[in-house]
Amino acid sequence: MLDQFRQWLERLRAAQGRSPRAEHLPAPVVPANQLLAESRLIVLDLETTGLNQSKDEVIAIGAVAIRNNAIDLGDQFDLVLRRPELDISETVLIHGIGPEALTQGHETEDALLYLLEWMNGDPVLAYHSAFDQGFLEKALRKTLGYTRSHTWLDVADILPAFFPDARPAGRGLDDWADHFGLEVSARHQAAADALVTAELTLVAINQALKKGPVTLKEFCDRLKYFRRLKNMHKH
Repeated sequence: MLDQFRQWLERLRAAQGRSPRAEHLPAPVVPANQLLAESRLIVLDLETTGLNQSKDEVIAIGAVAIRNNAIDLGDQFDLVLRRPELDISETVLIHGIGPEALTQGHETEDALLYLLEWMNGDPVLAYHSAFDQGFLEKALRKTLGYTRSHTWLDVADILPAFFPDARPAGRGLDDWADHFGLEVSARHQAAADALVTAELTLVAINQALKKGPVTLKEFCDRLKYFRRLKNMHKH
C-alpha cells in the first residue's frame, strides 16, 4: 500500500501547475439500483487523539474494500498521519501510536487526498460510524476545504438489523466478532479494526442476499427502517 501511495504522490507532484486541491475528486456514489453483491464498499476505522470531536484529531486511517461480495486484501488503505504537534499522551497506550510515528507519518493533506481518490466516492461503513464520520469530515474540511457528503452506513446497526435474534454478550465490535467466531488479531489498530468490521459486514451482506438480489438502495432502506424502529422503542 505504501508503494501505491508513493507512486500516486509522484504523479501528483509531476502534474505541473496544478494544485492538488483543484483536482477533480470522484463524486460520492448515490445508492440506487446498484446490486449490493457487485458493489464496492469502503470499511473504515480511525485512530484519534481522543473522543472529543471538537478538540481531538485523526492520527491514523485504516480501511479495506469489499468488492463483489469479498474482502479485497489488495485494495486497502493504512496510513499514519504526520502530526508531531499533537498530544497523544492520553491515548498512546490504546492505539500504540507514539510521538516518533507521528513525526515520521505522511503529510496530512497528501494522505487525505489519496484517501478520497482511493475511496472513489463509494459508500463508507464503520462500526459506530458517527464517530468516524464526524472526525473524518472535520479533517477533510479543515485540511482540504472538502465538504461533499458521502453515504455512511453503521455496522453497529447493520448486524442487529439482519440478525434480530442474535444475542452477543455486549454491543461492541469484539462482542459481535465473538458471537460469529471471528478471530481478532489486534485491536485499536485502524487497519485491523477495519478488517474485522469488514468480515462482520460480509456476514450481514450474505444474510441480506439469502432471499435474492438486493440493491444498494434496498440495503440502505432496510437500515433506515431498523433505526426508525429502534428510535420508536426508546420513547
